[in-house]
Order: sequence, then C-alpha cells, then structure tokens
Amino acid sequence: MSQAMNRRQFLKASALGASAALLAACAAPAAPAAPAAPAAPAAPAAGEAAGAGSLEIFSWWTSGGEVEALNALYEIYKARYPGVEILNAALAGGAGQGGNMKALLETRMIGGQPPDSFQVHLGRELIDSHVIPGRMEPLDWLYEEEGFNDVFPQELIDIASYDGSPWSVPVNIHRSNVMWVRTDKLSVVGAEVPKTWDQFFEVAEELKAAGINALAVAENEPNFSGHVFECILIGTMTPDAYRGLFDGSTPWTDPGVTAALEILNRAYDYANPDYLSTSWGDINDRYVADDGPAMMIMGDWTHGVLMSKQFTNYSWAPAPDTEGIFLVLSDSFGLPKGAPHRENAINFLRICGSREGQDAFNPIKGSIPARTDPDLSVYDEYLLSAMEDFKTNTLLPSIQHGAAAKQSFVLDYAIAINILATTRNVAQAQAALVQAAEDAEFGA
Repeated sequence: MSQAMNRRQFLKASALGASAALLAACAAPAAPAAPAAPAAPAAPAAGEAAGAGSLEIFSWWTSGGEVEALNALYEIYKARYPGVEILNAALAGGAGQGGNMKALLETRMIGGQPPDSFQVHLGRELIDSHVIPGRMEPLDWLYEEEGFNDVFPQELIDIASYDGSPWSVPVNIHRSNVMWVRTDKLSVVGAEVPKTWDQFFEVAEELKAAGINALAVAENEPNFSGHVFECILIGTMTPDAYRGLFDGSTPWTDPGVTAALEILNRAYDYANPDYLSTSWGDINDRYVADDGPAMMIMGDWTHGVLMSKQFTNYSWAPAPDTEGIFLVLSDSFGLPKGAPHRENAINFLRICGSREGQDAFNPIKGSIPARTDPDLSVYDEYLLSAMEDFKTNTLLPSIQHGAAAKQSFVLDYAIAINILATTRNVAQAQAALVQAAEDAEFGA
C-alpha cells in the first residue's frame, strides 16, 4: 500500500474533513456559521504594542518531557519578543487527557474570556468543541504567510480544516500504539519482546511466576484503559472496519470489538494489582521503579518522560498485533476569538509551526515534527524510526486523543472502558460502547 493511499485513508476516518464536522453540527442544535477568514492580522488593541504585554498559553503539559518541550518553545519566543511576559497556564489533571484544563477552558471560552492560545488535539476535538460554536479564528492567512501549506502534509492540513479553512497549527505528530519494554525485566525470564497478544500472555505467565507484573495500568479514573484498548482494537479489526466504527458502517457489536475487550480483560490479570487506584500521572514513576511492571502500552510522549527521568533501561515496539499500523494524534494551537493579546498569540503560532520551533520541541517531547523538512540530526533513534514508520505504515486515527471522533463520544468511550476495568464484565462494557455510538449518532 502506498504512502499516499495510507494517508488518504487516515484522513477519511480521522477528522472526516469539513463534511463530517458539518454532519455532526447538523445532528445538534443550529450552530453559528464559520466566520470568514480575515485578509490579514488585526492591529494590536489600543495601548498594546506588538511584542509587548503578555501571552497566556493554556495546556495540560505538566509532566517530565512535556514541561521541558513547552519551555523550549517559550525560550525561542522570549528571544524574539523579550518584552512579552509569558503566562504558562498549564493545568494538570484528567489522567493525561487534560480534563481539568479542558473544563476550565470551556468555561472561559463560553464566558468570552479566552486565553491567548491553548493546546488542543488536531481535528475533531477542536472543530466540534470550539470551531463550530464560533469561538475560533480561521488561519488561512497565517498558513499562507508562513508557508505552512508547503511544509505540512496535506493530510494534516485537511484534518485541521473545517469549512475550507485550517483552525490550528500542528506542533507535532504522536504515535499512540507503542509498547515500552523494560529490558531488564524480560531478561529475568529470558523472554523476547512479544509481537502478538498470544506471545504477550505467554511472557506474562513467565513474568508472573517470577513475581513481576507484566503490564502497567493506571485506571483510578477513566482514560488510561481507553488508550490501551484502542491499541488492542486496531489489531483485532481490519483498518477499514476500524474506520467504520466512526461512520456507522461498522457496529460496536462487531466481533472485533468483543475480541479486543476480552484481550484487555485478560490483560488486567497481569497488571499491577492496584491499577484501579493508580493515576496516569503516577504510572511513569511506578514503571521506572525497581519493582515496576515489565511493559506499558502508551503513546510516544512516554519516550520524552523517560528521557526526562534519565531512565534508559527500556526498548520499544509496536503494541502487540499492530506491526505496520501507526495510530496517530497531533497536538496543536489555535487562535481564539477575542484573544486578549492577539498579536502575541499570532507570533506564538508562527513559532509553533516553524522549523526552529518544531526541532526544539519534538526531540524533547518524544514526538516527530508535523513539518516535512526537519533537521534530522537533532532526532534520536526512536524518533527517526517513528518518522520512517509514519511514511510507510497504515495510518489510523486515535479515539482517546481526539482524532477519530468528537469529544462527547471520547468521554463516553473512556467511561465504557472504565466499566470493564472496574467490573471485568465484557458484555456490560460493550453495551456501553454501543450506547455511546448511538448517542454520538455515528452514520447519521
């Protein structure tokens, strides 16, 4: 399968372009029409000079690797605009999903008191939550001025777009379906890195006999298991069947969904026993501890976190049964309507999309650049391999991280998988997924 075809298929099922976002809007009460793109940036507000005042940035980046990566962008900004005070309004919470940050952001956006810019997953998360309600400015002019149309893959531009305009600037590309492996733990039982779930359970039994937990899980609130589940699901379904889950052509009663739920349910037997009381924010510390689990299925931001901890005793592989598949998500920043320091926000977006900004940010964050012209010399072995996989693998959109479906479904999806984690009842969890899809009106 060609690289171009892979990317076209990914586009078809991720943001679903302007038409899918429009369908989502039609299923809800009438929303304001998307505003027309301004010909050029407006002048700074009265009494505010460009490059002066402050810049408030919202994010949920508070963990190791994340903080340092964001600071790398800030350092470039400070060098260019030393007269601007940066207000880093990062807020932890939401088990890696920014739940607390998103709730506060929603309140401020609805109340007409937005930050200057904020972190958001590229695609449906921004489009459904803020673009369709008319709270963001389109960025056609910025893409043209900065040449982003020439250096971002067209597929990412399409995902960022609604009603023909891009609405945010992607700063990276993350891979969701990565298994991080403690090489010292596997060496205790002389095991190889498992490539399939059958192999995983064989290794897990050997680890269990040696007193080692096989899988790191943190499910004291919904989200972590939702991430693990999507990485199982893409291995139990064909790519087309997986994509069909989000347009109604594949029902959530599909046997592939059932098989994925059964695998996850079995995997809990080999997880850290206190997984229901372990938080997403604490799992990395647990993982690197001497008595930590042997494997963890998590996105490649984990690479950045482990580097920040100066932990090197690990390797990586695609999650079991997902060789040749790249589960994609992307972080981005946009321009809210009424941004208090609009010119400063625009300058921040310029840096986010610049080669200098992306080459400073991504090697620390553990992600690959959204641009197609990076300085390869600054990227390590894992990131170079991820870049190659992105070019050749079948690309599929992440559910848990806002690429495949609208935010209301993502919340219900995470709760459904949490039902499995807490009750260990596959049928009950699958019924919740079916209900979530009905509520989201997939295929309507």
